[in-house]
Amino acid sequence: MLWRRHSDAVNQALLARWLPSSGVSCLLKTDLFDEATTGGLSASLGANLVVGADLCHAIAREAQARCPEVRAVVADVRALPFVPGCFDVAVSLSTLDHFRTEEELTSSLREIRRVLRSGGTLILTLDNAANPLVALRNALPFRLLHRLGLVPYYVGVTCGPKRLEQLVEQAGFVVVDTAAVLHCVRVLAVPLCRLVHRHFGEPTQRRLLRLLMSAERLAGASFRFRTGHYVVVVARAG
Repeated sequence: MLWRRHSDAVNQALLARWLPSSGVSCLLKTDLFDEATTGGLSASLGANLVVGADLCHAIAREAQARCPEVRAVVADVRALPFVPGCFDVAVSLSTLDHFRTEEELTSSLREIRRVLRSGGTLILTLDNAANPLVALRNALPFRLLHRLGLVPYYVGVTCGPKRLEQLVEQAGFVVVDTAAVLHCVRVLAVPLCRLVHRHFGEPTQRRLLRLLMSAERLAGASFRFRTGHYVVVVARAG
């Protein structure tokens, strides 16, 4: 789908900025949704071994079929089946914002810290509660939004940049940077992408993708946490 192409492009730019340029032997990705739907981000991860952990058996099977270079594992990020310090990098893109409680989010961060080596890199994104549209969505009943087709899957607890920094530091990380990404208005962009994908050819689709990507210039604005759908934290394992 056209929206997935844009989402992947935004994530690829994020990874290109923050992934270590060398020395990544083993990388953990905390979900496999991208790999199961579009082929994902595995080509952008740059590790000798990429392990993807997902709670859903069907998603893991599909991801393994589409991306055989990724080792798909059925696992819960709150209780990862890996020995301490076995990963150089952890990439968690909108995985930890599907839990019901902040305690579950915190336990996931601690588990990620446990399996990262000292000095390892965490690249984390969550739905950004500082964005008024995200805050409004979270305040409305999920069943209603799901019935209207506005929210296709359950979204749980999340937070803004300051609170996320606190939680990451409490889990044993040192925050390197905090940012915001995906600055187009998602509630409008998703149906527009669907419409263009169904009724227009590749040239029009590419023009729309360029337009959506141009919104990422807001990442440098003083109000970036008001427009970014996701808050980003990049951190090192202490």
